Amino acid sequence: MILRHFYNDALAQASYLIACAATEEAIVIDPLRDISPYLAMAESLGVRITAVTETHIHADYLSGTRELSAATGAQMYLSDEGDADWKYAFASEPKVTLLKDGDVIKIGNLSLKALHTPGHTPEHLSFLLTDHATSELPHSLFTGDFVFAGDVGRPDLLERAANFKGTMEAGARVLFGSIQKIRSLSDSVLNWPGHGAGSACGKSLGGSPVTTLGYERQTNWAFQVGSEQAFVDEVLAGQPLPPRYFKMMKMLNKQGPKVLGPQGPLAQLETPQGRLVDIRPHAAIRAEGLPSAVAIPLGKGLVNWAGWLLDYEQPVTLIALSQSDADQAVRAMRLIGLDVVAGWMTLDALKLDTTGYAAAEVSELTDRDYVLDVREPREWGSGHFRDAHSVPLGLLPDHLDELPRDRRIVVHCAAGGRSLTAASLLREAGFTNVAEIRRGMAAFDPSQLRTEDREPSTTSL
Repeated sequence: MILRHFYNDALAQASYLIACAATEEAIVIDPLRDISPYLAMAESLGVRITAVTETHIHADYLSGTRELSAATGAQMYLSDEGDADWKYAFASEPKVTLLKDGDVIKIGNLSLKALHTPGHTPEHLSFLLTDHATSELPHSLFTGDFVFAGDVGRPDLLERAANFKGTMEAGARVLFGSIQKIRSLSDSVLNWPGHGAGSACGKSLGGSPVTTLGYERQTNWAFQVGSEQAFVDEVLAGQPLPPRYFKMMKMLNKQGPKVLGPQGPLAQLETPQGRLVDIRPHAAIRAEGLPSAVAIPLGKGLVNWAGWLLDYEQPVTLIALSQSDADQAVRAMRLIGLDVVAGWMTLDALKLDTTGYAAAEVSELTDRDYVLDVREPREWGSGHFRDAHSVPLGLLPDHLDELPRDRRIVVHCAAGGRSLTAASLLREAGFTNVAEIRRGMAAFDPSQLRTEDREPSTTSL
């Protein structure tokens, strides 16, 4: 048996290639839309990708199942569990095989048994791997968004992100039942989760790429809770805000993502089209930026904030330093289905007036300043400046009309990354007196902070 683990830092997402060395066949579990790593790995190992599957209809990225099948001819294996609302719209395609609880995918001398493990979503499957050439004992469980290292998948996304009202408590109870279902599996079974630390699909994910079921039973809080109601209360409390694009991902993954095929370099434009998105480094934007552009610097956070702040129907022109930066950014945005990038331009080529971003120090604040904290509600609750107002960055476009235009707005976040994007949104909306506290929370003296017993729902305006 050959097993390879792939990890995308921006999405905190894991996918897997499992191959039978004897027959040179391989299956990929939970592929991203950028399929190049799987194709390259299969070629290097001398195996053929003959099958592809996914644990559930994902909310946090666009599935690469159809893309990989189109490129390799692989058979697609999809869940047929859950109710009518959670069936794949492309299930009738010739290359699709539907799976129920207990069904088995054969890859040479390997088998993957589908286990229905609902809770995070109604159709969720986990895959129990056995290497029959070695032993009849199960080797690994690929748990997707069911069991993470130190946590379990959140059952509230259908309600909080996709607006399926009244589903999160019911989902939590179903998730508790799924945990009981796998108690009969051996402690030695390896647990390969679909996400790691930093994912919004849970609240306290660990960073280990693999654990064992035995280790999770000893250390994971979800296995320590004996009461169903106590589990429900705990799993629903303190979950991070689900990014705005999660609802779109659910819809697109259910319908069937568009197959892109091979993509060339992003076009360099002579005239901008649509919204301007500045992906240059933070320092470059702060020194010289366009008031009409939203700043989402290239890096780990680009996927998340592009998904929060950009429109899936509005064309985008990237402001970049180079072709390679533009190509990297567009590949990242395609991972969440943002196929709206028309091209890229340099700042000089735009020939528009630029202005730097103003900085502010805590010691200079006056009663006339409006301090805007754009961190998450959980961060706010753990400690915030006593005179600040809370509007999380992802929700800021919804609250622009509530902000004062006759006062200086001083923005801060935890460490200075999000505050630049927030300041750019304000400038883009016509706010002319905006400054950043660039050191974030480190700039405040502890005596200036207070904590809250509860998190703000969205804003404390």
